[in-house]
Amino acid sequence: MRIMLTIAILISGALFTKGVTKKLDLTDKSLAEAKGPITELISASGAESVGLAVYDTQTKETLLINEHTSMHAASTMKLPVMMEIFRLAEKKKLSLSEPLTVKNKFYSIVDGSEFTLDQTDDSDEEVYRHIGQTMTVRELVEHMITWSSNLATNLLIERVKAENVNRLMRQLGANEIEVKRGVEDGKAFQAGLNNTTTAYDLLLLLKLIAERKFLNQGASEQISEILSAQHFNDGIPAGLPRGTRVAHKTGDITKHSHDAGIVYLPERKPYVIVVLTRGIAERKRSNKLIADISRTVYQALAGSSQ
Repeated sequence: MRIMLTIAILISGALFTKGVTKKLDLTDKSLAEAKGPITELISASGAESVGLAVYDTQTKETLLINEHTSMHAASTMKLPVMMEIFRLAEKKKLSLSEPLTVKNKFYSIVDGSEFTLDQTDDSDEEVYRHIGQTMTVRELVEHMITWSSNLATNLLIERVKAENVNRLMRQLGANEIEVKRGVEDGKAFQAGLNNTTTAYDLLLLLKLIAERKFLNQGASEQISEILSAQHFNDGIPAGLPRGTRVAHKTGDITKHSHDAGIVYLPERKPYVIVVLTRGIAERKRSNKLIADISRTVYQALAGSSQ
């Protein structure tokens, strides 16, 4: 079901705020106490690498483990793409109601050769039903995030350009994220030209959204609302009490499973948690690890809401 959102583009509000690039420090006692149990979970999982970054907007404290380890971004790169779309809309260089023709024909960044997406490998079939027709930018963003549509993603990257997404990331202080291309560019994959990220950079982006400092309060809230409609909830949400609101984006590719989100709890400010995993072949095992880490972080913070 398509999410109906009213997008209000506010002129006021600064895009960049002081402290965005400030290095985060590990000093919070409750989060520090969670580090031991989390380290044990990681060790027992058999994962090749796990990157973790947690930031509590209430206490301003963090927990960081392998936070600068670069990994294949998988579908977490769709968050930076959405943020660039909202930036362009705020600058009136793009309208969220703008119609885009839905097609399944794209061009490799390696040599310009044509390629198409395999519908059976995509997590969202709905966009394919509109081939030859149009969908609005807003509709495509919703499918890109909530159903992780690869076709919607490629259409949007073609519209806003990967280099512009990267430029925005650098302006926001996210210096390790690299959005080089759309999805299923086989020649680029073979050449090692992949989208990459770190837990730390995803944390920086979600911190801005959680604290309503990306573009303006209205834009941040609307991005959070879209992320909160996520249909894939076997990672971070699975470790939390039923009904907990989580604004998050997952990412999965061979031996990589990620989840990055904002957790909203009653009577306290939210916290940000990013878990990136590499080297676990079975999706159920990697999701369980993410859920177990999420649960451990929640247990550390749930008692510090006063």
